[in-house]
Amino acid sequence: MQIFWFIPTHGDSRYLGTARGGRPVHHDYVKQVAIAADSLGYEGVLIPTGRSCEDPWVVASSLIGFTRRLKFLVAVRPGLHQPSLAARMAASFDRLSEGRLLVNLVTGGDRGELEGDGVFLDHGQRYEQSAEFIRIWREILARSHDGAGLDYEGEHLQVKGARLLFPPVQKPYPPVYFGGSSEAAHELAAGQVDAYLTWGEPPAEVARKIADVRARAARHGRTLKFGIRLHVIVRETDEAAWAAAEELISHVTDETVVQAQAAFARMDSEGQRRMAALHAGGARRSRADLEISPNLWAGVGLVRGGAGTALVGDPQTVAARIEEYARLGIDTFVLSGYPHLEEAYRFAELVFPLLPLRTQEKLAGGAPFGPFGQPAGEAVANLFVPRAAQS
Repeated sequence: MQIFWFIPTHGDSRYLGTARGGRPVHHDYVKQVAIAADSLGYEGVLIPTGRSCEDPWVVASSLIGFTRRLKFLVAVRPGLHQPSLAARMAASFDRLSEGRLLVNLVTGGDRGELEGDGVFLDHGQRYEQSAEFIRIWREILARSHDGAGLDYEGEHLQVKGARLLFPPVQKPYPPVYFGGSSEAAHELAAGQVDAYLTWGEPPAEVARKIADVRARAARHGRTLKFGIRLHVIVRETDEAAWAAAEELISHVTDETVVQAQAAFARMDSEGQRRMAALHAGGARRSRADLEISPNLWAGVGLVRGGAGTALVGDPQTVAARIEEYARLGIDTFVLSGYPHLEEAYRFAELVFPLLPLRTQEKLAGGAPFGPFGQPAGEAVANLFVPRAAQS
């Protein structure tokens, strides 16, 4: 099991949909979140992409020197990046970080944003282009280890004599992650990537997605890893967790929800359509309506695009839900919480000790000792540490 966190390069807040309690994006803050994730033992961080975000490659590069083990899941965007340039960027980052790069292939689903970036392909054409892009990208990086070049001519992309002089650390190339809910996305995942990511849908829906992608991959003679993107709201009691969920959207106005949902409805993303369906396009507002599966809450998606669901509950409940997804075949959990700095600590302190033992052994900050054997907790009476008192 791999546990990832999230770098909020589009802003952070204690309340969704309002400036109240908002935190602007600045380097000191994203650095704090990255250092916290690294020191707490999260395996990696997802850095989002899009016009509402700081550039993920610039942000990730700026954080290499402040972290020791943290991996960075960074986006490549077909149509914005060319595959040869993206391959050089990936190889350079992988060498500079000593093998800590993971690549997130993002096809995009917001037509307005894509056209603003100069991409005018329809949904099907974007997936054709993405398949060609990642095939070229993978081949350039794989061939860089022996110096071979690549010629490729496709419907949307072509290269002649493409090569890398300086290969990545990871062989044959840094692992490629990808998410999408359409048939075209599932086929692309099955044939081209290393890990398929889904947004947080109810377990039965996630199981159907995994089964479909796994069967398609088998027809290509391939196997994939599977991951899920979720928010988390964990407190010491269920009551406190649900109160925190309600508080998170307590300042969202009807007007803000209507405007947000109208923008999401203009997208041609199947994943975004499925997220909107969980709360009926914003029509469902009560806890009873938004709890779409036990402890799976769709309130985040009222105003946030992309991943719109959260696991809500006490530590034992949230750990049990994570185990439920793990039994379906999910091994990578990409998590986040508002605000991201404090919630990185809260989730690690409350839930890490309840995860499977092998996962705990990978974590740097598990109680009662830190990553270098130092005692955890404040010394008592200037005489002993809490562990000594308990024993």
